[in-house]
Amino acid sequence: MSSTARISKPVALQDPAIMRWSLIGLALGFIILVLFLPLISVFLEALRHGLGAYFAAVIEPDARAAILLTLEVAAIAVPLNIVFGLAGAWAIAKFEFRGKSILLTLVDLPFSVSPVISGLIYVLLYGAHGWFGPTLDAWGIKVIFNITGLVLATVFVTFPFVARELIPLMQEQGTEEEEAAISLGASGWQTFRLVTLPNVAWGLLYGVLLCNARAMGEFGAVSVVSGHIRGQTNTMPLHVEILYNEYDFVGAFAVASLLALLALVTLAAKSFLEWRYGDRLSGGRAH
Repeated sequence: MSSTARISKPVALQDPAIMRWSLIGLALGFIILVLFLPLISVFLEALRHGLGAYFAAVIEPDARAAILLTLEVAAIAVPLNIVFGLAGAWAIAKFEFRGKSILLTLVDLPFSVSPVISGLIYVLLYGAHGWFGPTLDAWGIKVIFNITGLVLATVFVTFPFVARELIPLMQEQGTEEEEAAISLGASGWQTFRLVTLPNVAWGLLYGVLLCNARAMGEFGAVSVVSGHIRGQTNTMPLHVEILYNEYDFVGAFAVASLLALLALVTLAAKSFLEWRYGDRLSGGRAH
């Protein structure tokens, strides 16, 4: 081996050992202090009075209603965002048209707007004294303080996740395969279903995981439009807040532990997808 090959080490390995270990220790300390210890404390507080008290808090009627409502909202909002995200990503990545930059800006808009502000916007539009509220109320349609408002608020704050995973992936793949399919006589729907969708399937699943986790954990927007009606419009994060304010710490941390478990499952699934299909997802992570 030549002398040049022996000395060609990565720059990071040439730094003093004390600097490397100091940086590693600082990073680990930050992770333990900010992420690991709070997560452990949630489960410790939830189980402080034993499994009996934990399960009693989880199956309590208001808690069960909050869990079911959270699942229901996510079950509606996530499929809607799959449709919107696929359509938006396909249009942006595969076609050239006027207003494309505006559409891309609208996709990113929820990232720059506070969830609380988005909730207030829905109250302004659909509240009892809002722009459309009285008209909808005359037709018997209730949006605010109803699951409809929860779904709308959740769709808004989670809208970018699917689209933003798919846009870079579709752009990296280009349009050659779609053009070949169309030249062979495939229709637009057949091209999308048989060519485009299989190529982005794992990126789509990656985006759906993130979208679902955010949908179930959303607090700010749904807090504004829910009205905090126990057993009716309280999702799990809102129920945690109410229980904590009532000093029911076991109940609050028990429900919070379910959200923490959801986050851990989502993280595990996300890590599996990155490990198993990292080459296919690299384009979606590039942004």
